[in-house]
Amino acid sequence: MKLLLFSDVHVSQRACEHLCRLSTEVDIVIGAGDFGALRRGIEQTIGWLSSISKPSILVPGNAESFHELHEACRQWPAARVLHGTHIDIKGLTFYGIGGGIPVTPFGSWSYDFTENQALNILNNCPANCILISHSPPFGLLDVSSGGRHLGSTSIRKTLEQKTPRLVVCGHIHESGGKITRFNQTDIVNAGPGGMIYHLNTDQQT
Repeated sequence: MKLLLFSDVHVSQRACEHLCRLSTEVDIVIGAGDFGALRRGIEQTIGWLSSISKPSILVPGNAESFHELHEACRQWPAARVLHGTHIDIKGLTFYGIGGGIPVTPFGSWSYDFTENQALNILNNCPANCILISHSPPFGLLDVSSGGRHLGSTSIRKTLEQKTPRLVVCGHIHESGGKITRFNQTDIVNAGPGGMIYHLNTDQQT
């Protein structure tokens, strides 16, 4: 199965139009947050993406709240927004958690969660699912331009305990478009350019 993975488009019409073109080549589209910028431009971005007809699964980033993204996606029939929830599509289970984890230094506009809050949200994450998280796991595709690891320990703990089939994330722009592996799980920091990922649906669950 072919998945289109992306994140952090931040109100870029050019990136959204490119993703719309790529979507014709895949089965499912996954957007790992930051559609807006500073909580603005969310509806505009979703408007550009709304021509995508393939099943699309999104989580909010820290640049938009769950409510803001959910409301904007009323104009995108193929999209479903997850945050502490799951959905089954084409025989696969997807679980989503949005926001900046841990709390970012950006101030009140940023949609953030503490690690303890995130652990509570992740408590119901099914084993072997596809985990969509705006924030990357700590130590994996999370290094800032200053060389610091900014990922989430709660996402890392969930990765270790639940062994997702795939983790799709974003947030740390310096790692956008990169993929790594942890034990049996591929982790993709998708980035705004979009990445077509081939998922082996024959693997054991």
